Amino acid sequence: MKSDNLIIMAAGASSRMKKSLNKEMVESNVYEIANNSHKSLIPLGKKGRPLVYYLIKNAIDANYSNIYIITGVDNDDFKEFIISQSFNNINIEFVKQYIPKEREKPLGTSDAVVQALDQFPELKKSIFTVCNGDNLYSVKTLKLLKEKRNHPHALISYSWSAFNYENERISKFAVISMDSKNNLKDIVEKPDMDIVDNYKDESGEIGLSMNIFSFTGSIIYSYVKNCPINEKRNEKELPEAVRILIRENPNSMFCYKVFEHLPDLTNSSDIDNFRDIE
Repeated sequence: MKSDNLIIMAAGASSRMKKSLNKEMVESNVYEIANNSHKSLIPLGKKGRPLVYYLIKNAIDANYSNIYIITGVDNDDFKEFIISQSFNNINIEFVKQYIPKEREKPLGTSDAVVQALDQFPELKKSIFTVCNGDNLYSVKTLKLLKEKRNHPHALISYSWSAFNYENERISKFAVISMDSKNNLKDIVEKPDMDIVDNYKDESGEIGLSMNIFSFTGSIIYSYVKNCPINEKRNEKELPEAVRILIRENPNSMFCYKVFEHLPDLTNSSDIDNFRDIE
């Protein structure tokens, strides 16, 4: 079964970006977009292109055929941007992540995947990659998840030591552990710092998941659908759905080890890290 489909999750509230914005520290157009649109649309680098542009270009170079961008219900900004570009050899669709009536924010990344599969049922019959819309994943990484494998699912395991971030920030990501055959054994989203060392492997390295996975749609659907709400963050988180998946299906998720930095666009201070991108 081919893995030609990529889901990009870009429906979050971008609350950390908006809280960190300082009007005097960024250009007016950047401030306006960052404050009113999703952060993946913020102009970056020398040509003022948003992160979603570079992510789509990398997906094209990694030979994906279809991209599904999950946005909020009001996604005119995304549509206008895509229409303004000349992306060749790629089909781009939009998924609207609807917010339950009793909530003010989306229900989380696990719910985002559910809504993508419900709105485009063909994904339930395919293998697909899913990733964040605020990280710039490399072509190499995107290609890895398209490789033929014996496992129904896979993820990218980033090396903690390759990241150019402070430890406190890295602890906001998900830590993982795997066995000697690179099968995922455990995954914990935003762990407490006092347990992080428990996830060191024999070499002292810690594997990190940055929310980029490859799933077999027919299997993962029930797990993302029935994912429990995290009591602390009040969201259905994709790593938790994965944790339950591997608990009930041991050795079903392969971990591709990657030693590279991953550009991240969480806070306003991250915008300057993309200044040299073209």
